Amino acid sequence: MIEAVIFDWAGTTVDYGCFAPVQAFVEAFAHHGVAVTMEETRKPMGMLKRDHIRTMLGMERIAKEWERVHGRKPCDTDVDAVYAQFEPKLFSILDQYATPKPFAVETAARLREMGLKIGSTTGYTDAMMNIVVPQAEKQGYAPDFWISPDGVDGKGRPYPYMIFANMKALGVSSVKNVVKVGVVEGSSELGLSQSEYEALTEAEQEEVCRQVSERFRAAGAQFVIRNLEELPALIRALGE
Repeated sequence: MIEAVIFDWAGTTVDYGCFAPVQAFVEAFAHHGVAVTMEETRKPMGMLKRDHIRTMLGMERIAKEWERVHGRKPCDTDVDAVYAQFEPKLFSILDQYATPKPFAVETAARLREMGLKIGSTTGYTDAMMNIVVPQAEKQGYAPDFWISPDGVDGKGRPYPYMIFANMKALGVSSVKNVVKVGVVEGSSELGLSQSEYEALTEAEQEEVCRQVSERFRAAGAQFVIRNLEELPALIRALGE
């Protein structure tokens, strides 16, 4: 029996397209004279933000460009330097990127009617979440529990500890009774704003969603849903 669902935040329940961190990463690297692409920026999305920057600096093209601009290969000191720019840039815009995605508020209500608890995880820090959570709540979305990597000694994704913390806080009896949720539309992997996505033809929407769904399945997803409106039916199919 499913007892709880665990959502992510940016790109899943708020911030359609996951644009807040992307914008901040791009501007942070630009401050240091290195232009990064949206695709490069999105690849490590979901990781702890310092690890995200470290991963980007380890990418071959970015590493070569950093060496060309700075005369040396990137190191951990550079991770700190980029993060020092990233964090204030993100803090300055976070409150603008906490709007619930389509169906998030309604689906949360439906799940609660079904007797389910709602947990959440994130790659943001506690300080960042202290901005996002109240803004989302003002607009109708409030999970029963949230935790950031700060709450698990910095061991966020891909470690499972944030999920375990949700289970403990929500009183879930088994990992078999938890559904960890991601969606295609509005995801970082899709990488489109809501207006950009809605401007596509139906055939174009089908194709981009098919591509993202394949990547999700290749990464190990057991089920893939287009949007949160589809979730209650999936939960019922899995057995409430």
